[in-house]
Amino acid sequence: MKQSNIRNKTFQFAINSVILFQYLTSEKKEQILSKQLLRCSTSVGAMIREAEYAESKADFIHKMSIAQKEINESLYWLELLYKTKYLVVFEFQNYSNEATEILKIITSILKKLKGV
Repeated sequence: MKQSNIRNKTFQFAINSVILFQYLTSEKKEQILSKQLLRCSTSVGAMIREAEYAESKADFIHKMSIAQKEINESLYWLELLYKTKYLVVFEFQNYSNEATEILKIITSILKKLKGV
C-alpha cells in the first residue's frame, strides 16, 4: 500500500536527516542550514502520520500537501548545503534522491486524490 510505503520512507528519511544533522554540526561545525534542514525533513513524516488520522478527505489532502511542501523545502536546503560545500556530491545525491522519491510519491497520492 502506498500510504505505508510513504510512511516508512519518510520515517527513514527523518532518521537519515538526524544523522546528517549530527554530522554537519559536529564535523563541519555548521549550525544554521542544517537546523533548517532538520526541521523540514523531520516534519514530512510527522505530517504523513497526522494524515493517517485526518478528519476528512479535505483534511487528508491538506496534511499531505504540507508534507509535499516540507519535502520540497528539504530539497532546497540539501542543494544549498551542497552548493556551499558542506556536502560532497555523493552525499548530496543520496539525500536528494531519497527526497525526490518521497516528493514523487506524495505528488502521485495528491494527484489521485484530487482527480488530476
